[in-house]
Amino acid sequence: MEPRIVKKPSFHVIGYHFVANLKEIEANNLSGKTLDRLQSNAEWIPNRKGDHVYLIQVYPMREYFNPFEDKFTQIIGYEVYEPGEVPEGGILHTVPEGTYVNVTHKGFETDLYKTYDYLYGKWMVENRCMPLGYDFELWDERYKPEEWDNEIGVYVAINK
Repeated sequence: MEPRIVKKPSFHVIGYHFVANLKEIEANNLSGKTLDRLQSNAEWIPNRKGDHVYLIQVYPMREYFNPFEDKFTQIIGYEVYEPGEVPEGGILHTVPEGTYVNVTHKGFETDLYKTYDYLYGKWMVENRCMPLGYDFELWDERYKPEEWDNEIGVYVAINK
């Protein structure tokens, strides 16, 4: 796992969101249900850039935040060329231009927490970075969550 610092321009996502903690997300399969909803309504999302999906997580900026206990916003959507009509119950979210630590998680999605633990717990401390309250994952053709050759692009917004 070799994290690298990247700059990304702003981009728009149209999709669906919910607010929950990790326990609720896992117990109720909220991400899976939201992904199914998104994919079943894909034809209603104008200006889609393709079939890749973004999972965006927005955290409250407070000390001692614990994603297993504290609620945060999760957005699952398609990147669009430009904002357009949003399907009923959906949202338009703009990810701001910024600097990110980026790494490709390789392996089962159930082990993704190890990648986040490394980035937030070790890499940021060693590199003297502060998270900016959100991160996102890119689920493209490499996304096979229940297979060993799964790959997920992970991007954490930082203050560099």
